[in-house]
Amino acid sequence: MMTHLRHITSSGIPGCSVRRSRSALLGSVSWGTAALLAVSVISVPVTAEDDGLGGYLSDTLDEAVFFSATLTHESALDLNDGNGQKVETILQPELEIELPDGLSLTAIGRARWDVRDRLEPGSPSQDSTATISRRWLASDDVDFELREFYVDAPTSFAHFRIGKQQTVWGQADGLKVLDVVNPQDFREFILDDFEDSRIPLWTFAAEVPVDDFMAEFLWIPDQTYNDLPEADALYALTAPRFVPEAIPGFTVIQREPDRPDDIIADSDAGARLLGMVDGWDFSLNYLFHYDDNPVLRRRVQGTTVTINPVYERTHLLGGTFSNSFGDFVLRGELGYSFDRFFLTDDPTDSDGVEESDNVSSVIGLDWNGLDDTFVSAQIFGDYLTNDINGLVRDQFEATTSLLVRRSFLDEDLVAEVIWLQSVNSGDGLIRPKITYQVDDNVKLWAGADIFFGTSDGVFGQFNDNDRFLFGVQFSF
Repeated sequence: MMTHLRHITSSGIPGCSVRRSRSALLGSVSWGTAALLAVSVISVPVTAEDDGLGGYLSDTLDEAVFFSATLTHESALDLNDGNGQKVETILQPELEIELPDGLSLTAIGRARWDVRDRLEPGSPSQDSTATISRRWLASDDVDFELREFYVDAPTSFAHFRIGKQQTVWGQADGLKVLDVVNPQDFREFILDDFEDSRIPLWTFAAEVPVDDFMAEFLWIPDQTYNDLPEADALYALTAPRFVPEAIPGFTVIQREPDRPDDIIADSDAGARLLGMVDGWDFSLNYLFHYDDNPVLRRRVQGTTVTINPVYERTHLLGGTFSNSFGDFVLRGELGYSFDRFFLTDDPTDSDGVEESDNVSSVIGLDWNGLDDTFVSAQIFGDYLTNDINGLVRDQFEATTSLLVRRSFLDEDLVAEVIWLQSVNSGDGLIRPKITYQVDDNVKLWAGADIFFGTSDGVFGQFNDNDRFLFGVQFSF
């Protein structure tokens, strides 16, 4: 059945899954850690006057090594059937080591335990993730991940950051326009914070001052792409725009995805220029990359449909702007992607997809004219330049968002609600939340995620997944 297709794209293109042994995954994490650790060790100078690396670390341990961690527990209760969606505990340690010559090493790990195991049932395949970036799956409900591991190296002409890291482009809340350098983990759809749902990549980044501007250059030799839930997961995508409808009487054969794997030829590259002109903050962005979702090409022979997922290159051009006017901030993003592919249900189409350029945008207006209150409204647009016959989505689509936040008790107590709604299909998502900062080290929260609309919509497909959640975080 077509509903077994796993990786789904914004254009509705799923991929497939391949299971791998845990020993292979453990080996990949070990090699990834060792590779960058070697870089950091080589970066420490040892001269004849020194006592060696051990002496350096011993003399400076108290001043040069900084450790912190968070322990977070969050549980979510399904409001429709009363079952637990997740009972999740996460330990996230962070280590920063100051090295000679202004260098520093940062390492961030994550150990995650979800007793319910409904978000990623069993052992997920990780077929969309490069071997060096994969998690170690200790069991069906426990995984370990090296989230970030990088060296910062300032020089007289540039600042370099080398290693596994997140690169943040764009300013939009809730949905993404330009913030696509890193792929995304959709195990909880878009309910996770961006910082937690971004998949860090092994990246060589450089920031170079150019007069009054800042230029950023990226080289990403990491063939890791969006990670979407498999068909038996709680937040598996099911809307027609994401999962092609099964053809009655036909047998479907799903091939393994053709994921790029050449570290040089298949790497991504990008550049960004940031600055301010007449009070306007702006950026100009360019990214040459593989679309993080595979194109699902079909081939029909008799009563057999063969699905061949393939990752395709695209160019992204775009920019951001923002400016403040009294109590208001006006901001926006625009992105133009070349040669993307979108699903069609046209029975005469040979491979079930059609090509089009894609224009995405967001305009946002923020207001903080009332004490302890913040209001933000946004409208997102997504337009396909080609008129595609049988397109399973509208050629132009719009989504609105509204955020209202109010703080109390000297900002220790914060109440907020976020509302996202599709203008075209009328479905949406409402997210009320209350957060209480007990002290510097303890935070509590409770909230809900309420979906509405029909099952054909981006949000409405999860109409049966409404949930109440509560959590606590300890920092130390």
